[in-house]
Amino acid sequence: MSAETVQLFCMGNPLLDMQVTNGEELLKKYELKSNDAILVEEKHKPIYDELLKNYKVTYVAGGASQNAARGAAYVLPPHTVVFAGCVGDDELAEQLKEANKREGLDQVYLVKKGEKTGACAVVITGHDRSLVTNLAAAEKFEKSHLSSPEVAPLVDAAKIYYVEGYFLTHGIESALELAKKASEAGKIFVLNLSAPFIPQFFAVQLQQIMPYCDIIIGNEAEAEAWGTANGLSDPKDLTAVARAIAGQPKSNASRPRTVILTHGPKSTTVVSATDPENPKVFPVTPLADAEIVDTNGAGDAFAGGLLGGLVLGKSIDEAIEAGHKMGAMCVQQVGPQYKWPKVQIY
Repeated sequence: MSAETVQLFCMGNPLLDMQVTNGEELLKKYELKSNDAILVEEKHKPIYDELLKNYKVTYVAGGASQNAARGAAYVLPPHTVVFAGCVGDDELAEQLKEANKREGLDQVYLVKKGEKTGACAVVITGHDRSLVTNLAAAEKFEKSHLSSPEVAPLVDAAKIYYVEGYFLTHGIESALELAKKASEAGKIFVLNLSAPFIPQFFAVQLQQIMPYCDIIIGNEAEAEAWGTANGLSDPKDLTAVARAIAGQPKSNASRPRTVILTHGPKSTTVVSATDPENPKVFPVTPLADAEIVDTNGAGDAFAGGLLGGLVLGKSIDEAIEAGHKMGAMCVQQVGPQYKWPKVQIY
């Protein structure tokens, strides 16, 4: 991989998903919600061993930004996308590298000797997924990695940058480094809100990075959490939330912010700061229940399709339609995976 081909630089928490189905008992036992994502607390820690002992575990390469990066790599020429994150020197990291290789994604991991690679318990009930993440090595990422001889040329070469909201829980300095670079160079910085707890409990970090965000992606639950945290009168009104986010202060005013809020199989709402009074709503073609395997990674797949479109210079409308196709493809696979042989999206 050389810097000459890199267009998209993604950064986040590389995790191995441990996915199980029929997890109703687990939800009760560990007080989890069916369509949610949380960081592991002491009371959840036994869940990983319990999955191994009592369930049939499917291992899938995970981590929100890495999933989206693999989605973008799926629709783009080889060596266009690179992903950075921190892993341990263990078998889990090797499994992640293998999965990336299969989908044509290049990675520049920071490898921490003696640390364990992060893992995510994915508890499927019906079509919903509940995520319990143990970041482990993922939260040991260091900003200096971005300026290392291996990584710096790739950062400089990229035209678009993508960071998951989860990364803000520990890596705000690294995220700001990328975001400011993008802003100063007139490049595109994309942030995904990732989970309701980010706007709820990491509002300070979100406020720090918001001025540098050209595109912000979220789903209806994350939008509502942002709206509630910011005192909106009707935080369930996606258009109102999108408008409020689009109107936040921006450092590079020459590139107005676009806010994209998905709503599962219903529709996607888009508000641009250039024309906040005229939101666009893109309907989603819903799948039949029988076609859906699980929804783990569907939002990341949407982001991957969208990012691929931006790299290819497509309009935001075309990129969103491709995002919908990728999301639909993903929910028909186990976890955040895509169809093989490849399906032409663009």
